[in-house]
Amino acid sequence: MTDVKYKRVLLKLSGEALAGKKGYGIDPETVNNIAQEIKEVYELGVEIAIVIGGGNLWRGEAGAKLGMERAQADYVGMLGTVMNSLAMQDALEALDVPTRVQTSIEMRQVAEPYVRRKAVRHLEKGRVVIFGGGTGSPYFSTDTTAALRAAEINAEAILMAKNGVDGVYNDDPRKNPNAIMFDSLTHKDIIAQGLKVMDSTASSLSMDNDINLVIFNMNTRGNIQRVILGESIGTTVEGK
Repeated sequence: MTDVKYKRVLLKLSGEALAGKKGYGIDPETVNNIAQEIKEVYELGVEIAIVIGGGNLWRGEAGAKLGMERAQADYVGMLGTVMNSLAMQDALEALDVPTRVQTSIEMRQVAEPYVRRKAVRHLEKGRVVIFGGGTGSPYFSTDTTAALRAAEINAEAILMAKNGVDGVYNDDPRKNPNAIMFDSLTHKDIIAQGLKVMDSTASSLSMDNDINLVIFNMNTRGNIQRVILGESIGTTVEGK
């Protein structure tokens, strides 16, 4: 194995990242480009698990605002994450990267049910594992799913690949040109300052299980590999 900083990671991708310039749906070219970057990291010998959001297809909160029962709206969103997971699996396998999708809601015709020990075994055997379906319960975000699964598989870090955002700022950089980006933070900083890295449940899970976070811009080619190799990009969150 090349000298890497993290040997087992969980990569968290937003659903919007799969939409490309269209802003919605699944853009095959964009998915293929992300898959190529993941392959480059995979070839370093890194064990990779992935959680993908579903915001490019559906958001439970939006459905609830339209009058749909919140739990039902969240279940629709969970199915969206499975669609994204299957699209990413297809792109990775087209590049000869062995990949398994595991879902928290059973749908055996298209994916394996989530079993922690089996997921770990897949990683040990050199397979990329994609976790679809969220936690399987409504009211929990895919950020929480990422923190939960990272803890369960003993990942060394969660790589938060953001769509067009370089790291964590003290204000919204899209609205405030004077916003300052943090190079490093602790989990307590995130919670105490109310910084919008992930929701509070996910932040608490990451802190309690001492899992590092690296927040970076995934739109810059090669950034995933740079993080794995230990380059200082984006914002690193570590320590309690």
